[in-house]
Amino acid sequence: MSWRTLTLILALCAAGWWFSPHSPRVPAAPAWATHEIPHCPLPPRAQDRDTPLQSVVPPTLPPFRLRDATLRPLAGFSIDARVLSREDYATGRESRLSPTDLALGWGAMRDDAVLAQLDIRQSARWFTYRWRGAPPLPPDAIVRSAANMHMIPANRSVATTLRGIRAGDRVRIDGWLVEADAGDGWRWRSSLTREDTGSGACEVVFVCAIARE
Repeated sequence: MSWRTLTLILALCAAGWWFSPHSPRVPAAPAWATHEIPHCPLPPRAQDRDTPLQSVVPPTLPPFRLRDATLRPLAGFSIDARVLSREDYATGRESRLSPTDLALGWGAMRDDAVLAQLDIRQSARWFTYRWRGAPPLPPDAIVRSAANMHMIPANRSVATTLRGIRAGDRVRIDGWLVEADAGDGWRWRSSLTREDTGSGACEVVFVCAIARE
């Protein structure tokens, strides 16, 4: 093996590590538009260990204007959940806003006995699960109690906390379900129900606050 080949392999390994969840790198929160004063008010808060709370957007709440897109709030969103899986993204247009997806579970999808029977994975901004034999819950109950969510950190503090979240953690997330619109026509819209599946079923969350609990 030549030194050039070895150097290339080491460089690729270093790059892979740097963009992996084990890297100390904290992806920056998306930049706000230069004329905007960063402000991300909190929505009504869900009760501890309750189902996710979706609330009406106040008529006085303006869009969040970021450099790469304008985020139009569709609903307030608050959730106390268990992290089933996480996946980081450094490529694709969506990664400019959302560097991390969290697969979150609530209700019965918090339980160790249930989760031990499920194989949960994320890739390409999707969340999948499967089981062997009989499912630990009725499939429609799994759908209603878990979702893949695209996290858009509102500021560096949120981005730093998000970087440390791992599968198995209990987290509280408060923010807004949004539709992202860019000047060239690109659009990314959140689901507004916890009961859908397939394309468009993920939540796009502008995260004002996040905490490991």
